[in-house]
Amino acid sequence: MVHAPVRLAQATGRDLFAATSQLVHLAGWMAQDEGDTPELRGLAQRYYAHSFRLAAEAGDPELSATALRGLAVQCVDLGYRAEAVQLGEACVDYGRHLDNPRAVAYYEATLANAAAQDDDRRMATKHLAMSEAAIGKPAAAGGDSWAAHYSPGRWAHESGMILSRLGDLDAAEEHLHLALDIHGLDRRTRAIVLADLGCVRLRQGDADGAMVTWRDFLDCADGIRSVKVQAALQDMRVRLRRYSGVPEAQELRERAARIAD
Repeated sequence: MVHAPVRLAQATGRDLFAATSQLVHLAGWMAQDEGDTPELRGLAQRYYAHSFRLAAEAGDPELSATALRGLAVQCVDLGYRAEAVQLGEACVDYGRHLDNPRAVAYYEATLANAAAQDDDRRMATKHLAMSEAAIGKPAAAGGDSWAAHYSPGRWAHESGMILSRLGDLDAAEEHLHLALDIHGLDRRTRAIVLADLGCVRLRQGDADGAMVTWRDFLDCADGIRSVKVQAALQDMRVRLRRYSGVPEAQELRERAARIAD
């Protein structure tokens, strides 16, 4: 007996596309965080692009913006400044009318970050302010939003790094401290915030403060498998080379080498 094909209801079909888009996006994030190799970068890019296509089929602007954000962050990391700004603008366009302040903050900060990387202070400052206004509003009701993880702590961290790129180191330090003081950061993110704070303190000329912060970073980073943590370990080791005659700096470099191995 041959059964006629069963057509999914339109709403159910959209839900399936949306759910698959989120899973594919997660796979892209995992590939991106697994290692910094051309193969993994390319894999993450393909996942994000496929996630965007699925989100478009679902008619979900938030998932579409989130997939574009993944591509924008990749472009920022790789130094493709014009492409990062273009993708950041698309994120903001997709998320402009969302009734989810955290999502709006997420995408506005993405564009601010790309603009800062592109040395466009006006655009970066404008969209950072818009991101701050959004993150200060009450969070949307619980749901499946990918942007739900974008807490005030994560916003403070990203904002701190944007301000650091713009050269406002005092404000950057203030935001990074705020990120650490707000509850809710997972251990991996906390380690990265500490690593970034150490770099900001070093740029401020506070080598002792940087080493104290990096000691906390190493305590937090031990046992974490993440390409961003590994990059932070290597960055710290390189920056401490200029203090080769300082015992504490040498100790930190040796600990970082053991953790990296």
